[in-house]
Amino acid sequence: MGSEGPPAVTIHVTGFKKFHGVSENPTETIVSNLKEYMKKKGMPKGCILGNCNILETAGQGALAALYQTLQSAISDSDSSNSRRIVWLHFGVNSGATRFAIEQQAFNEATFRCPDELGWKPQKVPIVPTDGEITRVREVEEIS
Repeated sequence: MGSEGPPAVTIHVTGFKKFHGVSENPTETIVSNLKEYMKKKGMPKGCILGNCNILETAGQGALAALYQTLQSAISDSDSSNSRRIVWLHFGVNSGATRFAIEQQAFNEATFRCPDELGWKPQKVPIVPTDGEITRVREVEEIS
């Protein structure tokens, strides 16, 4: 009574498979080994590691798997009464020399080279119902 504390935070993690020019994607390695690693190291208090899934590096071709991942995570969260969910996606910048956290995103898909299924969009909305390609989403700071 009153000592339950805040609800646990469930963290779902996704990463990408190989893609053009990157045959061994580091995010696939990280996400594939994360559950086992966290079993050994232990999760921080109040955190639960949810799904860890590798997505096809293909814009439209990955949608079915992504929706399945989202639905599974929502169903799991509903059954555990967890109200706090974090989605962590590891993307790849083949020219990067360190990790970076993006703080904003545009509703635009423009690929330098075709994805693994041959799609090469140029200035196409990622989510057409979410507005034009100029639509920006920024990270909300949580205190």
